[in-house]
Amino acid sequence: MILRRTQSLCPECLRRVEASYVYSATDAHTVVLRKTCPDHGTFSVPVWRESGEGAAATPPFASWSRPKNPSYPVNPRTPIRDGCPYDCGLCPAHAQHTCTGLFEVTKRCDMACPVCYAQAGSVSNPLRSEADDISLDVIAMQMDVLKGASGPCNVQISGGEPTVRDDLPQIIGLARQRGFGLVQVNTNGLRLARQQGYARSLRDAGLDSVYLQWDGVRESSFMALRSRECLEFKRRAVSNCADAGLGVVLVATVVRGVNDGELGDLLRLALDMGPAVRGLHIQPAAFFGRYPWQLEEAPRLTLPDVMAALARQAPELVSPSHLHPPGCENELCSFSAVYRRVQHNGKPGLQWLSDAGQSCCSPAPQTVGASVPPPAEEGARKAKQFVAMHWKGDDTAGESRVSPNSGADGFSRFLAHAGAEQRFTLSSMAFQDALSLDLDRVRGCCIHVVRPDGRMIPFCLHNLTASNGTRLYGEQP
Repeated sequence: MILRRTQSLCPECLRRVEASYVYSATDAHTVVLRKTCPDHGTFSVPVWRESGEGAAATPPFASWSRPKNPSYPVNPRTPIRDGCPYDCGLCPAHAQHTCTGLFEVTKRCDMACPVCYAQAGSVSNPLRSEADDISLDVIAMQMDVLKGASGPCNVQISGGEPTVRDDLPQIIGLARQRGFGLVQVNTNGLRLARQQGYARSLRDAGLDSVYLQWDGVRESSFMALRSRECLEFKRRAVSNCADAGLGVVLVATVVRGVNDGELGDLLRLALDMGPAVRGLHIQPAAFFGRYPWQLEEAPRLTLPDVMAALARQAPELVSPSHLHPPGCENELCSFSAVYRRVQHNGKPGLQWLSDAGQSCCSPAPQTVGASVPPPAEEGARKAKQFVAMHWKGDDTAGESRVSPNSGADGFSRFLAHAGAEQRFTLSSMAFQDALSLDLDRVRGCCIHVVRPDGRMIPFCLHNLTASNGTRLYGEQP
């Protein structure tokens, strides 16, 4: 029985093909995306595993739904010629606003991880050349394009490893001057740990938040995914960020059989490190860029696998009933929940904030299954507001930016006064690769990479590689 129809790509030749979601012929609890290329045959990949009963039961595929009315670009940058996914820029058919604009400011990296969607660094030449770095003038132009297209959305400065650029404070300043809602750096944390005062210099330049790569609680997991021990320097990075007043989000790349058994302990560790750590974001590995497995044999996790692992490993903190589909991107892309930090028997704990979670990124209960879906634009607006207000560090302008008399809506006032240091977000995003790509999900993407030519490409398409390494969208100049 076909549960849902869509379109996808052949993982061998990147040809657009028809695809459908069906239950696996070998496992009645697993939904797969199945597609057939006339030249390369049939492919299928698990995308949703329904598991268990009781406290760890995960939602059935059919129940995980969040319909939205599309929100098309006001000023599309590219025309429709060949159709999705070949016309991105964004084209007039893209159905969601930008929540986060991402700038890859360098191809260099001071690590050489076996798993890297950006294919940054290498064992022989981990730093590459500064000549590859995008100039400040081009970055300023990119930011102007994003601001004109998407308004004061959130921005993430990424790479490669952005902290290898000595002018990172200037890049942060360019973003701050343009009034973006949140300015965040995506980093491995090495320089934040090593260089005294570096976190403060970034904070002084206008940085709000650090998106810190942190995959588990055992060094064996870091060795498998990052080829080095990491726990000590990452702890120092968090401490230095806390001292500087920066908010930190721990970001875990999770691979089945490598570190999926550590999610409960990783959540406890995030809470133990105190209120500077604003949340834990879990990313089941998508197999694009660099990875050490064959594409069709890669050890995959689905969103329900992550839900079930959290509920089994940390039942005192998390229940699948806390976790909701997004109101912004496609429902198959992510889940999230919002909590208040509490103390239980002298240990850090979590209290689920059901109303806060619904208002930031999920439908209110009465709208589920409603005949008129809410507009995608409204989901994007609330998601941007919530992330910006929650992930900032201490003493930020953002916490005082919305006053009771400003005319802002009740949601904005709630965020401004709810106490960011006491809130904690738990979220997960399942990125798509050449096997799992769903063009309906692509059209609802709200995370867009801004390229040097000004085109804005959905994150998964920007990084997508065929099984032989061919990129759907070529290397940036």
